[in-house]
Amino acid sequence: MKNTTHQRNRIARMSGAGATAALALAAVLALAVITTQAVQAQTFTTLHSFDGTDGASPYAALVQATNGDFYGTTSYGGANATECFGIGCGTVFKMTSGGTLTTFYSFCSQSGCTDGAQPYAPLIQATNGDFYGTTAAGGDNNNGTIFKITTSGTLTTVHTFDGTDGAQPYGALIQASNGDFYGTTSGGGFGVGTVYRLTPGGTLTTLHKFCTQSNCTDGEDPHGALIQATNGDLYGTTVSGGANCISDGGCGTIFEITTGGALTTLYSFCPESGCLDGEYPYGALVQAANGDFYGTTAAGGANNTAEYGAIFSITPGGTLRTLYSFCSQSGCTDGYYPHGALIQATNGNFYGTTLNGGTDGNLGTVFELTPNGTLTTLQSFDGTDGYYPYGALMQATSGTFYGPAGQGGAGSDGTVFSLSVGLGPFVETQTTSGKVGAAVKILGTNLTGATSVTFNGTAATFTATRSVITTTVPSGATTGTVEVTVSGHTLKSNTKFRVTP
Repeated sequence: MKNTTHQRNRIARMSGAGATAALALAAVLALAVITTQAVQAQTFTTLHSFDGTDGASPYAALVQATNGDFYGTTSYGGANATECFGIGCGTVFKMTSGGTLTTFYSFCSQSGCTDGAQPYAPLIQATNGDFYGTTAAGGDNNNGTIFKITTSGTLTTVHTFDGTDGAQPYGALIQASNGDFYGTTSGGGFGVGTVYRLTPGGTLTTLHKFCTQSNCTDGEDPHGALIQATNGDLYGTTVSGGANCISDGGCGTIFEITTGGALTTLYSFCPESGCLDGEYPYGALVQAANGDFYGTTAAGGANNTAEYGAIFSITPGGTLRTLYSFCSQSGCTDGYYPHGALIQATNGNFYGTTLNGGTDGNLGTVFELTPNGTLTTLQSFDGTDGYYPYGALMQATSGTFYGPAGQGGAGSDGTVFSLSVGLGPFVETQTTSGKVGAAVKILGTNLTGATSVTFNGTAATFTATRSVITTTVPSGATTGTVEVTVSGHTLKSNTKFRVTP
């Protein structure tokens, strides 16, 4: 991978055991060395502190499964502590909503780490019930892997990257409406990353190799996951490349790519002096209810003296607006250097994290942002509750947020926390689109005894357990909200379900 000035600066900011491994990999996530505080204490709970044996450095968001539990990964630690620079090669874990954690796979369990090592991306639960994920290292060629793992912990390596088809997949997979998986690698191809498609049977096709254009104006080094928008196309970001900042390797891009592989660069960051619009977008985009996309940049913004970062929105046509520039408050109590993706919660506001800033030692924050750009710091980390929150938050169907902090806590190897801001329960569909007659699972809390399920007002037949409803898209259904009636209360889906032709 191209060693740009920004990448060298990222390595220079690293610290701790995770940073040691990142230096060796030369392309690992940037561990910033700075701090934070909490302006307003919400109901914040540290659910688990990792101690190395059960994992270390949880960098990725959690996922809520159909059984109601949460699943996640740690990038280091685990049973095979002698591997991966002596600190372990990472784990897959399960956790209850109350914080009881079970480690059910440690990477590098096979000779030569052919099963993969160092998972940085979140898991996804596919429609077949299994989880799919990526490792940034390991495999037959030490370029990373794609794996699937059952809820009982049986792992299968689905694909091993060889460099020509990609390397170092830091982003999560997504399962598109056609049933195939899509993802990115930050290396391989021409050396600066790829977009790929993977069939459920394990056949991988490289859809795009970045840097096909002069000076890599199509982008390079994608880290965040792709998302599938309501128009069916995929959208993503690259950390570097683009039409601007060529001498520094580029400031990053936002791109659209069809499921067939036709890529369009929608926006190149830093078109004006000072990069007031931001630069280096690490996290994935999120498509909001209004149809626009929202995301973060780790640097740039109006307060660019020390690469503080920004939050932006962009229309599907490519018009970008900077909503908030970090370090707008004295002492950067509002945080800076956002690394993870935003999520839009059921109240319409956006929630995310910063690696640094805050009021308790520059260790990171959790924040809330209204669609018009008003930011509130909800939590400032102080070390005992964790610090350096790399991964995105996840809103569980109970309404509570869950997230990881990459370091700190009682065991010094990171934490998992919950944060309640008073939002009520809802339901979530798996998947978010489908044809009439397609099978759909609806996740929720205490769904036993549900009396009604409707797709935008059209009733559906169903069966219900405590945490999941199994149904099909009813005849006559149209795109809209899914509603479940249980115990006299109506729970609405957090996003509209799109009925496809």
